[in-house]
Amino acid sequence: MDDRPPVTLREITAETVIPVVKLKVAEDQNRFVAPNAVSLAQALFAPEAWYRAIYLGDEPVGFVMLSDDSLRDPVPAQPEIGVWRLMVDARHQRRGIGRAALQLVIEHVRRKGLFDRLSISYVPGEGSPEALYRSLGFEPTGEVDEGEIVLALALERPRGGP
Repeated sequence: MDDRPPVTLREITAETVIPVVKLKVAEDQNRFVAPNAVSLAQALFAPEAWYRAIYLGDEPVGFVMLSDDSLRDPVPAQPEIGVWRLMVDARHQRRGIGRAALQLVIEHVRRKGLFDRLSISYVPGEGSPEALYRSLGFEPTGEVDEGEIVLALALERPRGGP
């Protein structure tokens, strides 16, 4: 039996924003992801931003943000979605938290039933998350966006229900 606390995604509130902003990656990983304060500031001005704190049990340990065209008004005819930010605090890395959080994100996106693929990108180099992304089924698209390698996970849209 697994007695580890569950990984969950939770909305950020006035009470939790400061602990989330204080989360940091290791010094040598700063080139891979923006600080959470920057991400939250960007989200204020991006109607397509969907963001959550990553929790391990009752402790905030990371942050994830999507760019979700279905949140725009009006919704584009062919909405796209991608992971805009993903980070796990340096003290909590290498414990499967990033993998679990991404699996929750993938489930969230699939449940929406609006998208053919989920994209994600990374800065190439030692310590990049490429292996994690590929292990979850993301494959290179051949695109490069501002120096970042773009991967995508093909999604099956749910069939019409009863």
